[in-house]
Amino acid sequence: MKRSMVYLVGAGPGDPRLITVKGLECIKKADVLIYDYLVNVDLLKIAKPEAEFIYVGKQGGAHTLEQEEINELIVKKALEDKIVTRLKGGDPYVFGRGGEEALVLHENHIPFEVVPGITAAIATPNYAGIPVTHRDCTSTFGLITGHEDPTKDESSIDWAKISTGIGTLAFYMGIKNLPYITEQLMKHGRSKDTPVAVIRWGTTTQQKTVVGTLGTIVQKAKDIKPPAITIVGEVVKLRDQLNWFETKPLFGKTIVVTRSREQASEFADKLYEYGAHVIEFPTIEIAKPDSIQPLDEAIKNIHSYNWLVFTSINGVDAFFQRLFELGKDIRELKGLKLCTIGPATEEGIKKYHIKVDCMPPKFVAESVVEELKKVTAIKGEKFLLPRADIARSFLPEELQKLGGKVTDLVAYKTVMAQPKDINLIEKIKNGEVNIVTFTSSSTVRNFIQIVGEKNISSLNGRVQFASIGPITTQTAEELGLHVDIKAKEYTIPGLVNAIMESTTSTMRKSS
Repeated sequence: MKRSMVYLVGAGPGDPRLITVKGLECIKKADVLIYDYLVNVDLLKIAKPEAEFIYVGKQGGAHTLEQEEINELIVKKALEDKIVTRLKGGDPYVFGRGGEEALVLHENHIPFEVVPGITAAIATPNYAGIPVTHRDCTSTFGLITGHEDPTKDESSIDWAKISTGIGTLAFYMGIKNLPYITEQLMKHGRSKDTPVAVIRWGTTTQQKTVVGTLGTIVQKAKDIKPPAITIVGEVVKLRDQLNWFETKPLFGKTIVVTRSREQASEFADKLYEYGAHVIEFPTIEIAKPDSIQPLDEAIKNIHSYNWLVFTSINGVDAFFQRLFELGKDIRELKGLKLCTIGPATEEGIKKYHIKVDCMPPKFVAESVVEELKKVTAIKGEKFLLPRADIARSFLPEELQKLGGKVTDLVAYKTVMAQPKDINLIEKIKNGEVNIVTFTSSSTVRNFIQIVGEKNISSLNGRVQFASIGPITTQTAEELGLHVDIKAKEYTIPGLVNAIMESTTSTMRKSS
């Protein structure tokens, strides 16, 4: 039985979190994903690893494929007995040519479903602080193309009726035609003083909004390039009161996250929540140790230890993964006491419903020793430390000096990653990056190795460097980086707070 199916899915206006639940399901089940220019590529990360990705974007006058070719491609892939998800920006049926694609599927007897998406005419002004309807302003709302089919003999837009007959007008993709649009509206009776907003890259952290009137907007928006949407109407006046997105504390800031790809999301999400544009530039990857035997031996003899000490969430993950791979479970830890550095590491333990017995107030190795002194007689106690291959030697050495018996073993390795964004140096030099963050000494060392030592001096002063803690700061400064932002609490939330405090302080000084 053939299982061919095509899903015409609206991906929403730009913010990947605005896609529908059903839209996500269609991405996950697709054998083939055919996607457009305005689709946020972060959505592709949730597809099956074996899925085929085909980009058919249209940018300006450059078309990867003409629409007829796209139609043929969708049909071809569906007839290969595959599930095809056609991912389109906004909503498939709102200036998305989804209707044309659906008709072609119908003609070829291919089953399809259409999954609505949030269209830009509603979402983009929302993120700019503009409700498209408001009972004090208007109860009518119109969606109009700003870029009609150029092969038409004459316009199908009735300018006389829409100019004064509809309260709020939303023009899609009309930047090039903005002079013509404003001219037609004023010519057919709309006041030149009517408020207008032009919004570029709406709902994303790169959003830019320009406000004027029908008489002034062409000049004011002369530097705005596609993709953009134009909103005409009295509702634009509400922006000053309702602008919730562009007033976020980190809006307009571009921040580089150098953590490993597996851990970057948590940090990036927190920065994004406060409005930052985040570039993930992983400088490290987490890998298995060269030899797993020492960890296996320690797990096999786990009952001989008194303390299990974790200095990072990676150590927790590596230890428990191996514990389970060996066919064991958390009952093996009965009688052991656990010590962790930092709340993230503690949370990693708690997800296994295990209580942490000792966590120092400061999240550095020096504080671990002081805290352990308070809760146990270190002399004669046996400590197991599953850590990174490049972990500092301070902790095991100090415990041994105090009479502790320490097994310090490599549970995981940190290796240098190969970031996709190889143009980071140019972005920094061009002023496109505001802050580069470091969450460990290894992220610092690998960052310098990737960008090149010869470039370091030229980066200082062009971008701010932010560090999670004193050891990371020390490493950065020893290697020639000037650390501008230092977390007071040595955690991801602490680093985010330090970035926000620095940004707020800079804004106060500049004002």
